[in-house]
Amino acid sequence: MPSFEAVLKEAGEFGSFQKTAFLLLSQTGITFSFLFVGIVFLGPKPENFTCKLPYAAEISDRCGWTLQEEYNFTRLAGNLVNSTYEHQCQKYDIEWNTTSVDCANPLAHLTNNSLGSVPLTTCQNGWLYEQPHSTIASEYNLVCAKDWLVDLTQSVLNLGFLIGAFTLGYAADRYGRITTYLFSCFGAGLCGLIVAFAPNFIVFVIFRFLQGVFGKGTWMTSFVIVTEIVGSKQRRIVGIVIQMFFTLGVVILPGIAYLIPTWQGIQLATTLPNFIFLLYYWVVPESPRWLLSRKEGDKATRVMHSIAKKNGNRLSSQYSEIAVTNEEVTNPSSLDLIRTPQMRKFTLILMYAWFTSAVVYQGLVLRLGIIEGNLYLEFFVTAMMELPAALLILLIIDRIGRRLPFVISTLVAGVSCLITAFLPKDILWLKTSVAVIARVAITMSFELVYLVNSELYPTTLRNFGVAVCSGLCDIGGIVAPFLLYRLADIWMELPLIIYSILCVLCGILLMLLPETKGISLPETVKDVEQLRGFSHCCGKSKQQEINSYI
Repeated sequence: MPSFEAVLKEAGEFGSFQKTAFLLLSQTGITFSFLFVGIVFLGPKPENFTCKLPYAAEISDRCGWTLQEEYNFTRLAGNLVNSTYEHQCQKYDIEWNTTSVDCANPLAHLTNNSLGSVPLTTCQNGWLYEQPHSTIASEYNLVCAKDWLVDLTQSVLNLGFLIGAFTLGYAADRYGRITTYLFSCFGAGLCGLIVAFAPNFIVFVIFRFLQGVFGKGTWMTSFVIVTEIVGSKQRRIVGIVIQMFFTLGVVILPGIAYLIPTWQGIQLATTLPNFIFLLYYWVVPESPRWLLSRKEGDKATRVMHSIAKKNGNRLSSQYSEIAVTNEEVTNPSSLDLIRTPQMRKFTLILMYAWFTSAVVYQGLVLRLGIIEGNLYLEFFVTAMMELPAALLILLIIDRIGRRLPFVISTLVAGVSCLITAFLPKDILWLKTSVAVIARVAITMSFELVYLVNSELYPTTLRNFGVAVCSGLCDIGGIVAPFLLYRLADIWMELPLIIYSILCVLCGILLMLLPETKGISLPETVKDVEQLRGFSHCCGKSKQQEINSYI
């Protein structure tokens, strides 16, 4: 019987079907990027807010003030005590007789500093915001002593990514790629809607976590599907370009946030597209590779005949059946990732690579937020910097393979972070330029780890393996904000030193991985164990061939 690779070649490795499915599934990258970095626009610190006065609401009700009038009254009252008063996290303990206040001129009996020495107290009656529904911080009073709760929501989201990687990665390998994908899209859309209308912060956090679980399932499964339905020569294209859609989402997001003034509106605009993806049920079939790995050869054959037809081809009678693996069908287990020597080595190195990429990438992005400026413009410009990284990968990956760019980009990111840390601030243009190089390099590393990870694991463990290894990315996402801000309190450049150490060590470890350029995707653990490292001579590499039959 012919192997799957032979049947795929006959049906078309990158025909109309694959291009359509790829374009559709790539849209998932846009919505996932909204979720991944959306907190930048959902939860920024409100620009103008102030402590409520003890009886401000009562005065406002009696006088029929608007929210803006109450806000102006509260700020002015504090300024009369002290013109330099910072009235966001503390208030002056002024006693007010609400019945004697003149609504037309409520502060007429006061003059500047007329109250003398009035004690400061913490805000015990809440806050007034100039734009009360602009961010989750103003919606749920996450300011002053509670401002760390905004960071907590991002950590909880990353925790959801971690749980989603394990649970939905396992589900995709056991119950099917497209089934898990559609289930995840529905879950992400539903939880996102609940987040938008959450009545309190607790509900917001719970469903933000669940949205992270399902959101990770959509992105992870769509990536695996597109790499499984194309030939080996096209995997590098789809593996990189699908991540360009992630970057495209990052570029689009500041425009959405600029046009929509409330966090609920942003949340809805970035969540509702998940329901559109449910229409893929009638367009994208189950992965034939997965069907064969589950010994469902008849279904896989029908899918391949359908793919051939959509590509304008026709499978001959010799392709009426596809050879199925002789290995016993088993459900994926975490032990399978470390049971054999090669699998164990790949798993540990890839886990560290995921962790490093996440910590350094998110750290460099968050570090830019420390600098004052136009949030929308800065976010857009930094996002645009990521596009050259993907284009550079596409230009070189077929010429020199995966491993060398992976190693070099990671080392360059580390060295650039180290140089940036010690460049003087008065040479701003040079310091910024080197930091940009670090951002581009770590973006290349981040995009390559997706591709290499999916190419080094067998079909029976591919989705689960990517899920487990990328779980370290989510742990890195949990750690990144605290690592950046706590170390920056000690020395602003200290996080860059840590990033440099992480990247250099990662680059050295990546040298131990084999090249995957031009080889068939491994179908079994035995195929993976046959992968060996490279011996280099005069810039050329020699690779052991793999003959894999399904």
